[in-house]
Amino acid sequence: MSLKLSTTAFNAGATIPEKYSKEGGNISPPLFWSGVPQGTKSLALIVDDPDAPKGLFVHWVLYAISPTVTNLDEHILQNNTLPNGAKQGTN
Repeated sequence: MSLKLSTTAFNAGATIPEKYSKEGGNISPPLFWSGVPQGTKSLALIVDDPDAPKGLFVHWVLYAISPTVTNLDEHILQNNTLPNGAKQGTN
């Protein structure tokens, strides 16, 4: 089994809707994952943009996500620690 990440907010390879951009609502999309390998201690999520105008740009960093967590709701607030215990980095 392999780790699979998905969203219901847009299709893979499609343009990300404006509501999830800085110019729009600047909110996070809902995310779902499955296939976390047995024995995983924690997960991290790094959302980067390799073709940003000024080169690689990191949009979002989450870490210390429990391997029992399988999704993130839309519009995660920009707090250092999420209710599920995960932590957010700064970009």
